[in-house]
Amino acid sequence: MGEKLKIGDSFPSMTLNLVGGGNVTLPDELQSDFAVVLFYRGHW
Repeated sequence: MGEKLKIGDSFPSMTLNLVGGGNVTLPDELQSDFAVVLFYRGHW
């Protein structure tokens, strides 16, 4: 398990698969200085 982000830390760069297809690279493709990232595990 990775380390938790602390106040002032930058969000680590990662590429995620989107449910509808394609992918998104965070934080490079964010349109704002502030965002909420929600990870949903889906159905087991």
